[in-house]
Amino acid sequence: MHISQEQQNGIVVVAPRGRVDSTTASALDAHLMEVSKAAQPRIVVDFAEVEYISSAGLRVMLTLAKRVRDAKGALVICSLGDAVRQVFELAGFLPLFSIEGSRDGADRAVASR
Repeated sequence: MHISQEQQNGIVVVAPRGRVDSTTASALDAHLMEVSKAAQPRIVVDFAEVEYISSAGLRVMLTLAKRVRDAKGALVICSLGDAVRQVFELAGFLPLFSIEGSRDGADRAVASR
């Protein structure tokens, strides 16, 4: 898995690529932990290039959501492919996150919070 990051207008966009599983979830967690340390973090996680996510990856996302909520920040997930969306859905996680279909939509959603 590779993780890219960019910042624009106070919004940090993190874009993992590849598989988010028990082998790679800790690297993503460490990266997101650093990003979420900001005061009132505004984060978009772009899943456009993630082909698979396991329960370990879901746990990372749940932990991130809690950290961002506690810091009174904003978190939006975007561009879930069908396989990744299905894992979120089967785990019952879709209602727990703000999810947008595109990066532009996610950027607008975070900016409006």
